[in-house]
Amino acid sequence: MALFKTSTILALAALPCLFAADVPVPKLARAVTIHRDTYGVPHIYGKTDASVVFGMMYAQAEDNFWQLEDDYVRILGRSAEVYGQKSLAGDITVHAYESVARARKHYDTADPQLRALCDAFADGINYYIAVHQDTKPRLLTRFEPWFLLATEHRGPAGRGITRAERDTAFPVLAGTPFDASLRLPGDLPLDTANTDEGSNMWAVSGKRSASGHPLLLINPHIGFFGSGQRYEAHLHSDEGGSKGLDASGFAILGTPYIRSGHNPNIAWSHTNNYANTSDVYLEIFDDPANPLSYRYGDGHRVTVEWTDELKIKTDAGMKSVRVDFRKTHHGPVLGMRKGTNGGMVGLAVRAVESEGGAMAQRWAMAKSRTLAEFKAALSKLALTGSNTIYADTAGNIFYVHGNAIPKRSTKFDWAAPVDGSNPETEWAGLHALSELPQVLNPKSGYLQNCNSTPFLTSDESDSPRRGDYPAYMVPEPDTARAKRSREILAGDGKFTFEDWARLAMDTTFGLAADRLPELEKAFSALRAADPARAGRIGEAVAELLKWDHVGRIDSVAATLFITMEQRAVVLRRTAPDDPYLLVTALEQAAEGLQKQFGTWRVPWGEINRMQRVHTSGTQEPFRDDKPSLPVPGGPSFAGAVFTFGADPVPGQKRWYGLRGDTYVAVVELGKQPQARSLLVFGQSADAKSAHHTDQAELYATQRFKEAWFQLGEIRKHLEKSYRPGQ
Repeated sequence: MALFKTSTILALAALPCLFAADVPVPKLARAVTIHRDTYGVPHIYGKTDASVVFGMMYAQAEDNFWQLEDDYVRILGRSAEVYGQKSLAGDITVHAYESVARARKHYDTADPQLRALCDAFADGINYYIAVHQDTKPRLLTRFEPWFLLATEHRGPAGRGITRAERDTAFPVLAGTPFDASLRLPGDLPLDTANTDEGSNMWAVSGKRSASGHPLLLINPHIGFFGSGQRYEAHLHSDEGGSKGLDASGFAILGTPYIRSGHNPNIAWSHTNNYANTSDVYLEIFDDPANPLSYRYGDGHRVTVEWTDELKIKTDAGMKSVRVDFRKTHHGPVLGMRKGTNGGMVGLAVRAVESEGGAMAQRWAMAKSRTLAEFKAALSKLALTGSNTIYADTAGNIFYVHGNAIPKRSTKFDWAAPVDGSNPETEWAGLHALSELPQVLNPKSGYLQNCNSTPFLTSDESDSPRRGDYPAYMVPEPDTARAKRSREILAGDGKFTFEDWARLAMDTTFGLAADRLPELEKAFSALRAADPARAGRIGEAVAELLKWDHVGRIDSVAATLFITMEQRAVVLRRTAPDDPYLLVTALEQAAEGLQKQFGTWRVPWGEINRMQRVHTSGTQEPFRDDKPSLPVPGGPSFAGAVFTFGADPVPGQKRWYGLRGDTYVAVVELGKQPQARSLLVFGQSADAKSAHHTDQAELYATQRFKEAWFQLGEIRKHLEKSYRPGQ
């Protein structure tokens, strides 16, 4: 039972005397009100854009300060001060890209508007710390305005060198240590991002909706725990009047802007793409008289060297280490090897530099009211790795593949390292927005992208043509989720908003349509060659062949299919010539289930579970004896629109979700926007909060909550209203 009635809460919130005692109240705290709806979602109303940013960061700190601080500890290259030696490699990468120095410089030279937003970002978090004495920061007792810009200065798409890049660059010496005599960073972190992460986005025009209004699906798939968590919010600023900020959707925790969402006139979403926004250069150090000299054109250039001091937490206290770094004009040198003809070869990585432009671009996108304004925002070309789908109340739907993509010579294979001494490998600026693959108002009436090729964005006649674009711009294949999306969207049928919401949770495993005919063919061959072996696995084969391909919590076939495909992935590497490969994979899967559960007839929901643990995902174990919920969605590779990637846990029978549908929203753009949304667990990371898992059952049973947008709606579904510090 609630401790106070809503009317009492509203009355208390209206009293200015309730600000925390003995802490000076910032002007911005008095200029913003946070309305929390019955799901705890903050609707932040402020007099200025800066006051809204202040309120947004205060609200985020209320809901998950631990993760917010942890993300910035890592962004700033200080994680070894908290986690010790095991985190030093990540800090070294941050320093190699000079993230902190570049963020500071950008803040110092930013225009007044951006500086005001950065100031409000820091002030909102710092005020939260000041008035919450029970919150004990582990390291960052005070946030600085430039911290926000450090999120945009982190190297290639926010990562270090990948294992593929290193192994491609040095195929013979892959995995060997760096040359220690050069005093360069040791083993730098490798990209271990799970390929099961991704996103879906769809749009249909008014001619394909029952209401005549465009519909949009927003559906990022990322990790449920750790860095990058999605945070739902609604931001409303009086600055700019009717054209001011009024955007609802999700932010990435630690940032103050709506990344994907809608305002009264438009809606937009993103998926990740794999267009090259960074390149690996091999730099040739061949001058014995000058070890810092590297070959370029007909002459040589000289690297820049510097030393940074990093701190490491140890059992004996904090210790400092000095690390030497080196960069060429292409970027930081992340490794050195002995060359085949003497001398050394350095591996440098060049990445697109947005110079803080992403913050300004996303702010402009969220405030856009027309397609022309939205395109003008996109033309700032500050986003790396993002595709975009857009819809508006004028009836337009629009897709563009990528944003900040460097122009390169097509003479080179940019998927491999290139010769840094050849001037022809230099970039020639960025491609203009008009040069990127895009589709506006297709005749088919639909658009989709699921981390997939733009050449199948809509019907073939509506989509861009592969031959019109360089290979480095569009390396993506088709994906199982994209194929399933086209099955849903193609044709001339019209979608109601209810249809749209239901299909956003589709659990058809699209890959099954390809795999099960292969299984049937292999099984038929086995039955002719080895009837006894075929007889032993026949019941499991029959279970799969009669299946309708839909993931349900009571489906035994779904369990068999996923475990079979997981085994098949390994067999395709280790036994590619097995004529009965899928049958072998199914045998192994059934044997594993029998051993684990005492039967291979295990319903999908018995294995596939969601459980909220500590926000880090590492400080609290998943356990079968704690509450969890069965989920019908499946891993990305299976082609389910409702993506839920669960992993086995040592010592436990069940698998627990780590990635997938993190935030889902469906939007209809009528006279007033209508939206429904869902977070994977709930708004708050605090286990004591009513909003820690209040959306979990909705998620597990494929139901949305309302995403209230009009102030009148919000007031009808209000939990509390307050100003920061009250």
